[in-house]
Amino acid sequence: MIKSYKDLTVHKEAFSLAMDIYWRTRKFPQEEIYSLTSQIVRSSRSVTANISEGWGKRMYEAVFKQQLVNALGSNSETQDWLDYSYACKYIEEKEYSELLKRNNKVGRMLTKLYQNWKSYE
Repeated sequence: MIKSYKDLTVHKEAFSLAMDIYWRTRKFPQEEIYSLTSQIVRSSRSVTANISEGWGKRMYEAVFKQQLVNALGSNSETQDWLDYSYACKYIEEKEYSELLKRNNKVGRMLTKLYQNWKSYE
């Protein structure tokens, strides 16, 4: 049984991805710290932040679902920053493919939670 947003598989996956992105960005060039590095870390963390905020407001269906939409938006933004990271050659192709695959998985999980939001309890 789900007792906390931390019990949601999508939150666990998104948190793990955000942490992996954080640690990988420590290798990005210093000149990217206030642009690409900051943006990709913030967008990836925003996914879990929106899930947890929505959980806290879950008694209001529209508000909970809006937070999931916000999480999906942050997930898409993270994909865009991953694209830039790869294009700028800050991450290798294998790493990019792995992170993109995981990001897409989180997006699918968020969509499923949005569609079946009442069945998570």
